[in-house]
Amino acid sequence: MLYPSLFDSFFAPSRVIVVSEERLQQAEQEARRNQLQVLDNRIEELTKYRTSLSAQISAAEPKRVGSDLDSMDGGTHDG
Repeated sequence: MLYPSLFDSFFAPSRVIVVSEERLQQAEQEARRNQLQVLDNRIEELTKYRTSLSAQISAAEPKRVGSDLDSMDGGTHDG
């Protein structure tokens, strides 16, 4: 028979993997380190994007005419 039957797969021996407590803790610690690195990379990307977006907003805001003169005369406005 080329194809295993349902009966064959049901009674197939199960596979058991034994892992020591130390190796399990080591794998968990490595997973935490990887997750931390992913978060750090994402924070860096978002910080760069925030800086870029802030610069775009600042560049797009209209400049107030005469604001340089206001700073010279103490901020008084001629009205």
